Amino acid sequence: MPFRFFRAATRSNFGTSVEVRSRFSHSGSGFRGVMVGFFLAAVAAGCQSTPEKPDYERHLPPGAAALEPVRAGDEPDFAAAWARRDSGLRAAVDQSLSWFAAPSSREWWPYETTDRSITHDDARRSVERFAQLLDECRSGEEFQRRILDEFRVYRSVGWNGDGVVLYTGYYAPEFDASPIRTERFTAPIHRRPDDLVTHPRTGQPIGRRLPSGRIEQYPDRREIEETGMHDGNELVWLETPLDAYVVQVNGSAKLTMPDGTVEFIGYDGKTDRRYTGLGTTLFDRGQIERKDLPAIYDLYRRDPGAVVEGMMANENYVYFRPYDGSTWPSGSLGRKVTGLSSLATDKSVYPRGCVLFVDTEGIEVSGSTRPIERFMLDQDTGGAIRAPGRADIYMGEGDQAETLAGGQYAEGELFYLFLRQ
Repeated sequence: MPFRFFRAATRSNFGTSVEVRSRFSHSGSGFRGVMVGFFLAAVAAGCQSTPEKPDYERHLPPGAAALEPVRAGDEPDFAAAWARRDSGLRAAVDQSLSWFAAPSSREWWPYETTDRSITHDDARRSVERFAQLLDECRSGEEFQRRILDEFRVYRSVGWNGDGVVLYTGYYAPEFDASPIRTERFTAPIHRRPDDLVTHPRTGQPIGRRLPSGRIEQYPDRREIEETGMHDGNELVWLETPLDAYVVQVNGSAKLTMPDGTVEFIGYDGKTDRRYTGLGTTLFDRGQIERKDLPAIYDLYRRDPGAVVEGMMANENYVYFRPYDGSTWPSGSLGRKVTGLSSLATDKSVYPRGCVLFVDTEGIEVSGSTRPIERFMLDQDTGGAIRAPGRADIYMGEGDQAETLAGGQYAEGELFYLFLRQ
């Protein structure tokens, strides 16, 4: 899972943005407006009321479904998205089809919406047919018509039941590293310890198995780092504790060794402790004015101790293993993710590998805003993406992707497409 770089106190992130760009619809016509700030003023009969503060981490009620069918006429403008499609979308489709072809993919089905039970074959055939229509259609209008004829469109209920989803961004970072500790490389990345217990099906952390066989909560970050309990279990070494922390937030990294060789590491488990965004911690302590990674690195250069202490507020700890470079960066499906065509969601509420449509906004490299109305595939997840009101767009690799990921923080809607029964 590549680097989650965003400003929300949510998933694998650094803090909460001061502003939220809001774009969500009730008419299915693309971008419907922009809201800056967390609050809307509703004035009625001369009185002003303050709406509920967004809680993007709100879980679904027990037994509730995350996807509901869209009424006819309220579907998004798929024609424009077809016209703007690129090779990345087809690459992402192929990765999902590869996953569906694996027998292990069948264990995650059926998937329940509010009105139907979707089988593995339903989902696989939906991706296959979507790929065929991408190639067969000769205009956006034809594509829109055939999609609506053949597919049922579902919308996420979002955090509030009204379809509002917070979109953030992530990218794939690169660092210099060493296989051994040196004067330059002093910050370890650890392998998964033998005593970490995770759920055999979902991979979610359960705790720490003691020699007696009893399972207890895993020690927090401070205890792990200050006691040296993982000494001798280092995978690689990075230059600074902040670099190592970023890799943990990331979930994967491309590493250049001192001899010039390139290695890849990826997620191999995490503890069952609470996650807290570093940016949120430092901002709340008055130590940074912007809740983003450049501000955190700037503080680290001036006062590394303050940043290291801030890291301790994040009790969660992440472990790694070597990865095959041909599949890096790899998402939660074990398949390569594709820039602006792979989305990360909570896999306990959203279906793996499926075709979806993102309707939100982001930034250009220049910093100006732009609409993001694109088809993507659901191919990844993240440690703090644990609710229907959160989604994370993979922006790609390199400096431009870092800029796009850092500026991605906006509300929107999320749609899924399944063949009609």
